[in-house]
Amino acid sequence: MSATRLLVLGVVRMYGSAHGYQVRRELLSWSADTWANVQPGSIYHALKKMTAEGLLEPAERDTEGRGPDRVAYRLTSAGEADFERQLHAMLGEVRDDVAGRFGFAAAVAFLPALTRERALSLLKYRLTQLKGNQANVAALLEHGTDWGQPQHVMALYRLWHAHADADIAWTEDMIARLRAGEYVMADDPGPAFGEPVHSPR
Repeated sequence: MSATRLLVLGVVRMYGSAHGYQVRRELLSWSADTWANVQPGSIYHALKKMTAEGLLEPAERDTEGRGPDRVAYRLTSAGEADFERQLHAMLGEVRDDVAGRFGFAAAVAFLPALTRERALSLLKYRLTQLKGNQANVAALLEHGTDWGQPQHVMALYRLWHAHADADIAWTEDMIARLRAGEYVMADDPGPAFGEPVHSPR
């Protein structure tokens, strides 16, 4: 799974159908190249690859105007299922690698595509994992030098502990906001961000 795949699927889903330039323009307007490392070339590659995988299908070809023909894509039923699977996994699972951090940012971008209860469930699951990680780092801080670690390495453990504290505080805040009714979610009245254009309400 990658942040680019989720974001491309999500933007195509949001538009109903979209060609590569539209997807690129939308994601760059969100600065996704900065916080999710989405590069223009990777967008076109993802469109072609996911079409070959049956997650996207050509919807129409724009032959009007100047410039090259543009193929618009739409999600297949398999693409819709994959979007939901990736969104759930990237929001709910804690990964400490770079891909995991980019994936989480992409999932947060499409948080309103979930029902409120589903988003709460995934964030609570994430919170449980974060607290477990925090306990592990706390043990390193408590026993690091006893286990033969050099003294200066403790500074790294303190940094990890601060990150764990920040992640927990952020997640608890998001849970509180969702419980308080903030954000328009997929099961709320009104248009939710990332919702398909012609989604029935």
